[in-house]
Amino acid sequence: MTARVPSGATTGPITVTTPDGSATSTDSFDAIPIEHVVVIYQENHSFDNVLGAWCEKNHRCDGVTSGKTSTGREVKLGTSPDVAPTVAHSHAAQLTAIDGGKMDGFDRIRGCKPPKYPCYVQYQPPQIPNLIAYADAYALSDATFEDDTHMSFGSHLDLLAATADGFTGNNPQRTNFGKGPGWGCDSFRDAQYYFQSKTILVPACVPDQAGNGPYRSSPVSYVPTILTRLESAGISFGLYLGPGNTAGGDGYNWAPCPYFYECLGGSQADRWHPASQILTDASNGTLPAVSFVTPTGPNSQHNGNSMAQGDNWIGSIVSAIQRNEDLWRSTAIFITYDDCGCFYDHVPPPSGRGIRVPMVIVSPYARAEFTDHNPARFDSMLAYIEHTFGLQSLGQGDADAYDYADAFDYGQIPLGGVRAVRTPIPRWEMRWIAAHPQSQEDGIT
Repeated sequence: MTARVPSGATTGPITVTTPDGSATSTDSFDAIPIEHVVVIYQENHSFDNVLGAWCEKNHRCDGVTSGKTSTGREVKLGTSPDVAPTVAHSHAAQLTAIDGGKMDGFDRIRGCKPPKYPCYVQYQPPQIPNLIAYADAYALSDATFEDDTHMSFGSHLDLLAATADGFTGNNPQRTNFGKGPGWGCDSFRDAQYYFQSKTILVPACVPDQAGNGPYRSSPVSYVPTILTRLESAGISFGLYLGPGNTAGGDGYNWAPCPYFYECLGGSQADRWHPASQILTDASNGTLPAVSFVTPTGPNSQHNGNSMAQGDNWIGSIVSAIQRNEDLWRSTAIFITYDDCGCFYDHVPPPSGRGIRVPMVIVSPYARAEFTDHNPARFDSMLAYIEHTFGLQSLGQGDADAYDYADAFDYGQIPLGGVRAVRTPIPRWEMRWIAAHPQSQEDGIT
Protein backbone atom coordinates (compact mmCIF):
# COMPACT_ATOMS: atom_id res chain seq x y z
CA MET A 1 0.00 0.00 0.00
CA THR A 2 1.31 3.44 -0.91
CA ALA A 3 1.39 5.95 1.91
CA ARG A 4 2.48 9.54 2.14
CA VAL A 5 3.23 12.08 4.82
CA PRO A 6 1.44 15.44 4.62
CA SER A 7 3.54 18.58 4.47
CA GLY A 8 4.93 19.47 7.86
CA ALA A 9 4.61 15.95 9.24
CA THR A 10 7.47 14.06 10.81
CA THR A 11 9.26 11.68 8.47
CA GLY A 12 10.03 8.09 9.34
CA PRO A 13 8.04 4.85 9.46
CA ILE A 14 4.29 5.45 9.31
CA THR A 15 1.23 3.26 9.74
CA VAL A 16 -1.75 3.00 7.42
CA THR A 17 -5.03 1.52 8.68
CA THR A 18 -6.92 -0.74 6.29
CA PRO A 19 -10.74 -1.17 6.27
CA ASP A 20 -10.58 -4.28 8.46
CA GLY A 21 -8.81 -2.26 11.14
CA SER A 22 -5.41 -3.88 10.69
CA ALA A 23 -2.36 -1.64 10.68
CA THR A 24 0.35 -1.89 8.06
CA SER A 25 3.78 -0.42 8.73
CA THR A 26 5.37 1.25 5.72
CA ASP A 27 8.81 2.44 4.81
CA SER A 28 9.99 5.97 5.54
CA PHE A 29 8.76 8.77 3.30
CA ASP A 30 9.91 12.33 2.99
CA ALA A 31 7.33 14.95 3.82
CA ILE A 32 5.45 16.03 0.70
CA PRO A 33 4.23 19.52 -0.12
CA ILE A 34 0.59 18.70 -0.95
CA GLU A 35 -1.76 20.34 1.56
CA HIS A 36 -4.76 20.85 -0.75
CA VAL A 37 -6.55 18.41 -3.06
CA VAL A 38 -9.23 19.68 -5.45
CA VAL A 39 -11.51 17.34 -7.42
CA ILE A 40 -13.34 18.92 -10.37
CA TYR A 41 -16.12 16.52 -11.40
CA GLN A 42 -17.68 17.42 -14.74
CA GLU A 43 -20.47 15.68 -16.66
CA ASN A 44 -20.81 12.95 -19.24
CA HIS A 45 -17.83 12.49 -21.57
CA SER A 46 -15.57 9.60 -22.53
CA PHE A 47 -11.81 9.79 -22.98
CA ASP A 48 -11.79 9.50 -26.78
CA ASN A 49 -14.60 12.05 -26.99
CA VAL A 50 -12.53 14.67 -25.14
CA LEU A 51 -8.85 13.78 -25.58
CA GLY A 52 -8.75 11.18 -28.37
CA ALA A 53 -8.00 13.61 -31.21
CA TRP A 54 -5.25 15.33 -29.22
CA CYS A 55 -3.72 12.01 -28.16
CA GLU A 56 -3.57 10.66 -31.69
CA LYS A 57 -1.92 13.84 -32.92
CA ASN A 58 0.85 13.96 -30.31
CA HIS A 59 1.23 10.20 -29.70
CA ARG A 60 1.48 10.73 -25.94
CA CYS A 61 -1.61 8.79 -24.93
CA ASP A 62 -3.98 6.10 -26.15
CA GLY A 63 -6.61 7.86 -28.22
CA VAL A 64 -8.25 7.26 -31.60
CA THR A 65 -10.14 9.22 -34.23
CA SER A 66 -12.34 6.40 -35.55
CA GLY A 67 -14.58 3.78 -33.99
CA LYS A 68 -16.25 0.46 -34.72
CA THR A 69 -19.97 -0.22 -35.05
CA SER A 70 -21.90 -3.39 -34.34
CA THR A 71 -21.88 -4.22 -38.07
CA GLY A 72 -18.08 -4.10 -38.21
CA ARG A 73 -18.03 -0.75 -39.96
CA GLU A 74 -15.29 1.73 -39.08
CA VAL A 75 -16.70 5.21 -38.51
CA LYS A 76 -14.66 8.39 -38.40
CA LEU A 77 -15.22 10.27 -35.16
CA GLY A 78 -16.58 13.53 -36.46
CA THR A 79 -15.98 16.87 -34.81
CA SER A 80 -18.60 17.36 -32.13
CA PRO A 81 -20.65 20.53 -32.04
CA ASP A 82 -19.96 22.69 -29.02
CA VAL A 83 -23.34 21.69 -27.59
CA ALA A 84 -23.01 18.01 -26.75
CA PRO A 85 -25.71 15.70 -28.16
CA THR A 86 -27.84 13.60 -25.83
CA VAL A 87 -27.16 9.87 -25.85
CA ALA A 88 -28.47 7.12 -23.56
CA HIS A 89 -25.90 6.18 -20.91
CA SER A 90 -27.73 4.07 -18.36
CA HIS A 91 -26.25 0.89 -16.90
CA ALA A 92 -27.90 -1.12 -19.69
CA ALA A 93 -26.80 1.30 -22.41
CA GLN A 94 -23.18 1.17 -21.27
CA LEU A 95 -23.22 -2.62 -21.24
CA THR A 96 -24.60 -2.55 -24.79
CA ALA A 97 -21.86 -0.16 -25.88
CA ILE A 98 -19.09 -2.21 -24.25
CA ASP A 99 -20.46 -5.41 -25.82
CA GLY A 100 -18.37 -7.78 -23.76
CA GLY A 101 -15.21 -5.77 -24.37
CA LYS A 102 -15.55 -5.44 -28.16
CA MET A 103 -16.47 -1.73 -27.78
CA ASP A 104 -18.64 -1.90 -30.89
CA GLY A 105 -22.16 -1.51 -29.54
CA PHE A 106 -22.43 2.28 -29.33
CA ASP A 107 -24.54 2.46 -32.50
CA ARG A 108 -27.11 0.19 -30.83
CA ILE A 109 -27.88 2.55 -27.94
CA ARG A 110 -30.66 5.07 -27.99
CA GLY A 111 -29.67 8.41 -29.48
CA CYS A 112 -26.75 7.07 -31.54
CA LYS A 113 -28.36 5.44 -34.54
CA PRO A 114 -27.08 5.67 -38.13
CA PRO A 115 -26.62 7.47 -40.39
CA LYS A 116 -25.42 10.34 -38.16
CA TYR A 117 -24.04 8.28 -35.26
CA PRO A 118 -24.22 11.20 -32.76
CA CYS A 119 -22.08 9.43 -30.15
CA TYR A 120 -19.23 8.77 -32.60
CA VAL A 121 -17.87 12.30 -32.21
CA GLN A 122 -14.99 14.04 -30.47
CA TYR A 123 -13.72 17.50 -29.62
CA GLN A 124 -10.77 19.11 -31.34
CA PRO A 125 -8.11 20.84 -29.18
CA PRO A 126 -9.18 24.41 -30.12
CA GLN A 127 -12.68 23.66 -28.78
CA ILE A 128 -11.40 22.94 -25.25
CA PRO A 129 -8.16 24.95 -25.03
CA ASN A 130 -7.79 25.02 -21.25
CA LEU A 131 -8.20 21.30 -20.63
CA ILE A 132 -5.83 20.57 -23.52
CA ALA A 133 -3.25 23.04 -22.18
CA TYR A 134 -3.36 21.35 -18.77
CA ALA A 135 -3.09 17.88 -20.31
CA ASP A 136 -0.16 19.08 -22.39
CA ALA A 137 1.76 20.74 -19.55
CA TYR A 138 1.02 18.44 -16.61
CA ALA A 139 -0.02 14.80 -16.18
CA LEU A 140 -2.95 12.84 -17.49
CA SER A 141 -4.23 9.31 -17.09
CA ASP A 142 -5.36 7.42 -20.16
CA ALA A 143 -6.50 4.45 -18.08
CA THR A 144 -9.08 5.88 -15.67
CA PHE A 145 -12.45 4.12 -15.83
CA GLU A 146 -15.80 4.63 -14.16
CA ASP A 147 -16.04 2.50 -11.03
CA ASP A 148 -18.99 0.75 -12.65
CA THR A 149 -21.41 1.26 -15.53
CA HIS A 150 -23.14 4.08 -13.68
CA MET A 151 -25.03 7.21 -14.57
CA SER A 152 -24.44 10.39 -12.58
CA PHE A 153 -26.23 9.21 -9.42
CA GLY A 154 -24.06 6.12 -9.04
CA SER A 155 -20.86 7.94 -9.94
CA HIS A 156 -21.51 10.65 -7.35
CA LEU A 157 -22.10 7.98 -4.71
CA ASP A 158 -18.75 6.52 -5.76
CA LEU A 159 -17.11 9.95 -5.54
CA LEU A 160 -17.67 10.22 -1.79
CA ALA A 161 -18.10 6.62 -0.62
CA ALA A 162 -16.05 4.46 -3.03
CA THR A 163 -19.21 2.39 -3.46
CA ALA A 164 -22.74 2.72 -4.84
CA ASP A 165 -23.91 0.91 -1.68
CA GLY A 166 -26.09 -1.56 -3.58
CA PHE A 167 -27.71 0.93 -5.96
CA THR A 168 -27.56 0.04 -9.66
CA GLY A 169 -26.27 3.53 -10.41
CA ASN A 170 -29.19 4.59 -12.59
CA ASN A 171 -30.64 7.97 -11.74
CA PRO A 172 -33.56 8.23 -9.28
CA GLN A 173 -37.14 8.49 -10.49
CA ARG A 174 -40.13 10.40 -9.21
CA THR A 175 -42.72 8.81 -6.95
CA ASN A 176 -46.22 9.60 -5.71
CA PHE A 177 -44.93 10.45 -2.24
CA GLY A 178 -44.12 14.06 -3.06
CA LYS A 179 -41.63 16.13 -4.95
CA GLY A 180 -38.43 17.33 -3.36
CA PRO A 181 -35.27 18.84 -4.81
CA GLY A 182 -32.51 16.90 -6.47
CA TRP A 183 -31.99 13.16 -6.19
CA GLY A 184 -31.13 12.43 -2.57
CA CYS A 185 -32.66 12.04 0.88
CA ASP A 186 -34.80 15.18 0.53
CA SER A 187 -36.08 14.31 -2.95
CA PHE A 188 -38.84 11.74 -2.22
CA ARG A 189 -37.40 9.81 -5.17
CA ASP A 190 -36.67 6.13 -5.57
CA ALA A 191 -33.67 4.49 -7.19
CA GLN A 192 -32.98 0.97 -8.40
CA TYR A 193 -31.31 -1.22 -5.78
CA TYR A 194 -29.99 -4.77 -5.84
CA PHE A 195 -31.84 -6.81 -3.21
CA GLN A 196 -31.97 -10.60 -2.80
CA SER A 197 -31.00 -11.34 -6.40
CA LYS A 198 -33.43 -8.86 -7.90
CA THR A 199 -33.76 -5.14 -8.51
CA ILE A 200 -36.23 -3.14 -6.44
CA LEU A 201 -37.02 0.54 -5.98
CA VAL A 202 -35.99 2.11 -2.67
CA PRO A 203 -35.56 5.70 -1.46
CA ALA A 204 -32.57 7.36 -3.11
CA CYS A 205 -30.86 7.87 0.22
CA VAL A 206 -28.00 6.35 2.21
CA PRO A 207 -29.11 6.47 5.88
CA ASP A 208 -26.96 7.68 8.74
CA GLN A 209 -25.72 5.26 11.39
CA ALA A 210 -29.03 5.52 13.27
CA GLY A 211 -31.02 4.63 10.15
CA ASN A 212 -32.39 8.14 9.63
CA GLY A 213 -32.87 9.69 6.21
CA PRO A 214 -35.04 7.60 3.85
CA TYR A 215 -38.60 8.89 3.53
CA ARG A 216 -39.89 5.32 3.93
CA SER A 217 -38.52 1.96 5.07
CA SER A 218 -35.37 1.00 3.20
CA PRO A 219 -32.93 -1.94 3.14
CA VAL A 220 -30.02 0.37 2.25
CA SER A 221 -27.24 0.22 4.82
CA TYR A 222 -25.09 3.01 6.21
CA VAL A 223 -21.64 3.47 4.70
CA PRO A 224 -19.05 6.06 5.69
CA THR A 225 -17.79 8.59 3.17
CA ILE A 226 -14.52 10.39 2.71
CA LEU A 227 -16.22 13.30 4.50
CA THR A 228 -16.63 11.04 7.55
CA ARG A 229 -12.92 10.29 7.54
CA LEU A 230 -11.91 13.93 7.06
CA GLU A 231 -14.28 15.18 9.76
CA SER A 232 -13.09 12.57 12.26
CA ALA A 233 -9.47 13.50 11.58
CA GLY A 234 -10.12 17.22 11.94
CA ILE A 235 -9.10 17.88 8.34
CA SER A 236 -10.94 20.70 6.59
CA PHE A 237 -13.03 20.04 3.49
CA GLY A 238 -15.41 21.90 1.24
CA LEU A 239 -18.28 20.85 -1.01
CA TYR A 240 -18.61 23.32 -3.86
CA LEU A 241 -21.75 21.83 -5.29
CA GLY A 242 -24.43 23.39 -7.38
CA PRO A 243 -26.42 26.11 -5.64
CA GLY A 244 -25.11 25.55 -2.13
CA ASN A 245 -27.14 24.29 0.77
CA THR A 246 -30.37 25.90 -0.44
CA ALA A 247 -32.56 23.06 -1.66
CA GLY A 248 -33.34 22.99 -5.35
CA GLY A 249 -31.78 25.03 -8.09
CA ASP A 250 -29.37 24.49 -10.91
CA GLY A 251 -26.92 21.68 -10.27
CA TYR A 252 -28.59 20.29 -7.13
CA ASN A 253 -29.03 16.85 -8.70
CA TRP A 254 -25.26 16.47 -8.96
CA ALA A 255 -24.59 17.62 -5.40
CA PRO A 256 -23.86 14.30 -3.65
CA CYS A 257 -24.19 15.60 -0.08
CA PRO A 258 -28.00 15.00 -0.11
CA TYR A 259 -27.46 11.38 -1.17
CA PHE A 260 -26.02 10.69 2.30
CA TYR A 261 -28.13 11.65 5.31
CA GLU A 262 -24.99 11.80 7.43
CA CYS A 263 -24.05 14.80 5.29
CA LEU A 264 -27.46 16.36 4.59
CA GLY A 265 -28.76 16.01 8.15
CA GLY A 266 -25.54 16.75 10.01
CA SER A 267 -22.64 19.12 10.40
CA GLN A 268 -21.05 18.14 7.09
CA ALA A 269 -23.71 20.16 5.28
CA ASP A 270 -22.16 23.29 6.78
CA ARG A 271 -19.26 22.78 4.37
CA TRP A 272 -21.60 22.88 1.37
CA HIS A 273 -21.14 26.06 -0.65
CA PRO A 274 -22.23 27.39 -4.05
CA ALA A 275 -19.90 26.11 -6.74
CA SER A 276 -18.72 29.62 -7.58
CA GLN A 277 -17.38 30.16 -4.05
CA ILE A 278 -14.33 28.07 -4.86
CA LEU A 279 -13.06 30.99 -6.94
CA THR A 280 -13.33 33.34 -3.95
CA ASP A 281 -11.83 30.87 -1.49
CA ALA A 282 -8.90 30.14 -3.81
CA SER A 283 -8.22 33.83 -4.36
CA ASN A 284 -8.41 34.54 -0.62
CA GLY A 285 -6.21 31.58 0.30
CA THR A 286 -8.99 30.03 2.39
CA LEU A 287 -9.40 26.83 0.39
CA PRO A 288 -9.86 23.79 2.68
CA ALA A 289 -7.56 20.79 2.58
CA VAL A 290 -9.95 18.81 0.35
CA SER A 291 -12.46 20.30 -2.10
CA PHE A 292 -15.06 18.59 -4.27
CA VAL A 293 -16.44 20.72 -7.10
CA THR A 294 -19.51 19.81 -9.13
CA PRO A 295 -20.88 22.33 -11.61
CA THR A 296 -24.08 24.17 -12.27
CA GLY A 297 -25.85 23.17 -15.46
CA PRO A 298 -24.38 25.82 -17.80
CA ASN A 299 -20.82 24.98 -16.70
CA SER A 300 -21.29 21.22 -16.57
CA GLN A 301 -20.53 20.21 -20.19
CA HIS A 302 -23.59 18.00 -19.76
CA ASN A 303 -25.52 17.02 -22.87
CA GLY A 304 -27.29 20.08 -24.22
CA ASN A 305 -24.78 22.52 -22.73
CA SER A 306 -21.71 24.26 -24.09
CA MET A 307 -18.43 22.37 -23.93
CA ALA A 308 -16.55 25.66 -24.28
CA GLN A 309 -18.38 27.25 -21.35
CA GLY A 310 -17.42 24.28 -19.20
CA ASP A 311 -13.82 24.62 -20.36
CA ASN A 312 -13.96 28.28 -19.32
CA TRP A 313 -15.21 27.16 -15.90
CA ILE A 314 -12.38 24.66 -15.49
CA GLY A 315 -9.90 27.35 -16.51
CA SER A 316 -11.32 29.81 -13.99
CA ILE A 317 -10.86 27.36 -11.09
CA VAL A 318 -7.32 26.39 -12.01
CA SER A 319 -6.37 30.02 -12.66
CA ALA A 320 -7.71 31.15 -9.28
CA ILE A 321 -5.51 28.55 -7.60
CA GLN A 322 -2.44 29.26 -9.73
CA ARG A 323 -2.62 33.01 -9.14
CA ASN A 324 -2.24 32.39 -5.40
CA GLU A 325 1.41 31.32 -5.29
CA ASP A 326 1.32 29.79 -1.81
CA LEU A 327 -1.85 27.85 -2.62
CA TRP A 328 -0.57 26.67 -5.99
CA ARG A 329 2.65 25.32 -4.48
CA SER A 330 0.65 23.04 -2.16
CA THR A 331 -2.18 21.83 -4.41
CA ALA A 332 -3.07 18.82 -6.55
CA ILE A 333 -6.07 19.19 -8.88
CA PHE A 334 -7.90 16.24 -10.47
CA ILE A 335 -10.14 17.08 -13.44
CA THR A 336 -12.45 14.29 -14.58
CA TYR A 337 -15.98 13.40 -15.74
CA ASP A 338 -18.60 11.47 -13.79
CA ASP A 339 -19.51 9.11 -16.62
CA CYS A 340 -18.89 8.51 -20.30
CA GLY A 341 -22.14 9.99 -21.58
CA CYS A 342 -21.86 6.91 -23.83
CA PHE A 343 -19.69 8.77 -26.30
CA TYR A 344 -17.43 6.37 -28.14
CA ASP A 345 -14.27 5.06 -26.50
CA HIS A 346 -12.16 2.24 -27.89
CA VAL A 347 -10.47 0.84 -24.75
CA PRO A 348 -12.26 -2.13 -23.12
CA PRO A 349 -12.73 -1.49 -19.40
CA PRO A 350 -11.41 -3.95 -16.83
CA SER A 351 -14.02 -6.47 -15.69
CA GLY A 352 -16.72 -4.78 -13.63
CA ARG A 353 -15.71 -1.22 -14.55
CA GLY A 354 -17.41 1.37 -16.70
CA ILE A 355 -16.21 3.18 -19.80
CA ARG A 356 -12.96 5.17 -19.79
CA VAL A 357 -13.16 8.86 -18.87
CA PRO A 358 -10.70 11.77 -19.08
CA MET A 359 -8.42 12.41 -16.10
CA VAL A 360 -6.07 15.41 -16.07
CA ILE A 361 -3.86 16.02 -13.02
CA VAL A 362 -2.69 19.60 -12.49
CA SER A 363 -0.07 20.36 -9.84
CA PRO A 364 3.38 21.91 -9.53
CA TYR A 365 4.46 18.38 -8.63
CA ALA A 366 2.71 16.60 -11.50
CA ARG A 367 5.25 15.08 -13.86
CA ALA A 368 5.51 17.44 -16.81
CA GLU A 369 3.98 16.19 -20.07
CA PHE A 370 3.42 12.79 -18.50
CA THR A 371 0.87 10.07 -19.23
CA ASP A 372 0.01 7.60 -16.48
CA HIS A 373 -0.96 4.26 -18.02
CA ASN A 374 -1.72 2.46 -14.74
CA PRO A 375 -5.35 1.23 -14.52
CA ALA A 376 -7.29 3.60 -12.26
CA ARG A 377 -10.86 4.50 -11.34
CA PHE A 378 -12.77 7.12 -9.34
CA ASP A 379 -11.71 5.32 -6.15
CA SER A 380 -8.16 6.29 -7.08
CA MET A 381 -8.82 9.92 -6.18
CA LEU A 382 -10.05 8.84 -2.75
CA ALA A 383 -6.97 6.64 -2.37
CA TYR A 384 -4.80 9.66 -3.15
CA ILE A 385 -6.60 11.75 -0.52
CA GLU A 386 -6.39 8.96 2.06
CA HIS A 387 -2.70 8.31 1.47
CA THR A 388 -1.86 12.01 1.44
CA PHE A 389 -3.62 12.77 4.73
CA GLY A 390 -3.12 9.43 6.48
CA LEU A 391 -6.79 8.37 6.50
CA GLN A 392 -8.31 4.92 6.87
CA SER A 393 -9.71 3.44 3.67
CA LEU A 394 -13.49 3.36 3.30
CA GLY A 395 -13.64 -0.15 1.88
CA GLN A 396 -11.89 -2.60 -0.36
CA GLY A 397 -12.49 -0.46 -3.44
CA ASP A 398 -10.33 2.48 -2.41
CA ALA A 399 -7.97 0.26 -0.39
CA ASP A 400 -7.07 -1.61 -3.58
CA ALA A 401 -7.15 1.37 -5.93
CA TYR A 402 -4.05 2.74 -7.62
CA ASP A 403 -3.50 6.31 -6.36
CA TYR A 404 -1.78 8.02 -9.34
CA ALA A 405 1.58 7.80 -7.56
CA ASP A 406 3.50 7.67 -10.85
CA ALA A 407 1.93 10.95 -11.98
CA PHE A 408 3.73 12.93 -9.26
CA ASP A 409 7.37 13.82 -8.54
CA TYR A 410 7.60 15.66 -5.24
CA GLY A 411 11.34 16.14 -5.67
CA GLN A 412 11.14 18.02 -8.95
CA ILE A 413 11.44 21.77 -9.39
CA PRO A 414 7.79 22.91 -9.03
CA LEU A 415 6.04 23.57 -12.32
CA GLY A 416 4.59 26.99 -13.00
CA GLY A 417 1.07 27.90 -13.96
CA VAL A 418 -0.53 27.86 -17.40
CA ARG A 419 -2.39 30.91 -18.57
CA ALA A 420 -6.06 30.14 -19.13
CA VAL A 421 -8.00 31.51 -22.06
CA ARG A 422 -11.67 32.35 -22.26
CA THR A 423 -13.58 31.12 -25.27
CA PRO A 424 -16.48 33.42 -26.21
CA ILE A 425 -19.81 31.65 -26.61
CA PRO A 426 -21.71 32.91 -29.67
CA ARG A 427 -24.92 34.73 -28.83
CA TRP A 428 -26.93 32.55 -31.17
CA GLU A 429 -25.72 29.48 -29.30
CA MET A 430 -26.60 30.97 -25.93
CA ARG A 431 -30.08 31.77 -27.25
CA TRP A 432 -30.43 28.23 -28.60
CA ILE A 433 -29.41 26.68 -25.28
CA ALA A 434 -31.83 28.95 -23.42
CA ALA A 435 -34.65 27.97 -25.79
CA HIS A 436 -33.84 24.25 -25.48
CA PRO A 437 -33.23 23.69 -21.77
CA GLN A 438 -31.90 20.24 -20.95
CA SER A 439 -33.12 18.41 -17.90
CA GLN A 440 -30.52 17.38 -15.37
CA GLU A 441 -32.37 14.06 -15.22
CA ASP A 442 -29.49 12.96 -17.49
CA GLY A 443 -31.43 12.57 -20.67
CA ILE A 444 -32.66 9.38 -22.26
CA THR A 445 -31.76 6.00 -20.83
